[in-house]
Amino acid sequence: MKSENSLSHTVWECKYHIVWIPKYRKKRLYGELRKYLGEIFHDLARQKESKIVEGHLCVDHVHALIEIPPKYSVAQVMGFIKGKSAIAIARHYLGRRQNFTGQHFWARGYYVSTVGLNEATIKGYIQRQETEDRRLEQLNLFENE
Repeated sequence: MKSENSLSHTVWECKYHIVWIPKYRKKRLYGELRKYLGEIFHDLARQKESKIVEGHLCVDHVHALIEIPPKYSVAQVMGFIKGKSAIAIARHYLGRRQNFTGQHFWARGYYVSTVGLNEATIKGYIQRQETEDRRLEQLNLFENE
């Protein structure tokens, strides 16, 4: 275990596979926004003493392998990341200077799973997501005919 994952009285390794989507699963995560969100997510995770080990932004969902210290719950970190990133999107792309209230970018909730000893498997799964999404879209084109 790495010595960097320690608190004053705790040595830890807590990693989670987390998936969340934009509201109504709209295909909004593309182009410049993808690059911007990648930086924002890493910065917000660092503010909660967490680390995004692996991540991928698909056009309609986000996959992340996040290391979260045991002093924070997954709900605290995800609420912080989703809330602050929605505010950052509103300020940067919608030109709003006030807080982003009454409108939401992310859908409520998320999927979370503990990683345990399957870290390499989860990393590979996240890395293959874009290829898999394209393959499924191609299959759907043929089913609709």
